[in-house]
Amino acid sequence: MSEPPPASPPRPALFLDRDGVLNEDRGYVARWEDFHWIEGAQAAIAAFNRAGWLVIVVTNQSGIGRGYYTEDAMHALHAKMAEDLAAAGARVDAIYFAPHHPEAAVAGYRKSDPPDRKPNPGMILRALAEWPIDRERSVLVGDKLSDIEAATRAGVRGLLFAGGDLRRFLLDEALLLG
Repeated sequence: MSEPPPASPPRPALFLDRDGVLNEDRGYVARWEDFHWIEGAQAAIAAFNRAGWLVIVVTNQSGIGRGYYTEDAMHALHAKMAEDLAAAGARVDAIYFAPHHPEAAVAGYRKSDPPDRKPNPGMILRALAEWPIDRERSVLVGDKLSDIEAATRAGVRGLLFAGGDLRRFLLDEALLLG
C-alpha cells in the first residue's frame, strides 16, 4: 500500500470491506491458502484505479484480538493480496484494520467501544483525514449493516453487497461504466 500523495486535489474513494466483499468470508481468514477472491473483485478495483479513484480497504479484524492470528499474519495476507492485484493491473491504496473487540482474549486489544471497529466510523474518518478524498463522491461497499452504519456515520454513501460478482454489482449501481 502506498503513502498518501502530497497536496493533490481531492478525488473520490471506493471504501471496501474485506471479508465478504473482496474475499469469501470463511470466518477469520488469515492465511493465503484460505483466501479466495470474490468474483469480479480484482476487475472492479482495477476499473476504479483507471477511473482515478482511491481504493481503500476498511476491515474489522477481531481475529487478532481474539488470538486467532497475529497482526503479522494479517499483514502477510495483505501483501499477497497486493501481489495478486498487481498481476491483475490493480492496487489498493491503503488498508485500515480494527483488531480490537470488547471481548478480545488478548488484553491489549480489549476495548469496550473501539472507535475503529465498525459500526464506528473511525477507520473511514482516519482515511478522510489522511488522504485527499472527496467525501461527497465517495462510497463504501460492505456486506453487513455495521459497514453501512459506519459509512453513514462518516458521511459517506454506503452500499450493501449481498454477494455474487462485485464488478457486476458496481455496474448495476452505476458506479462503473462498462
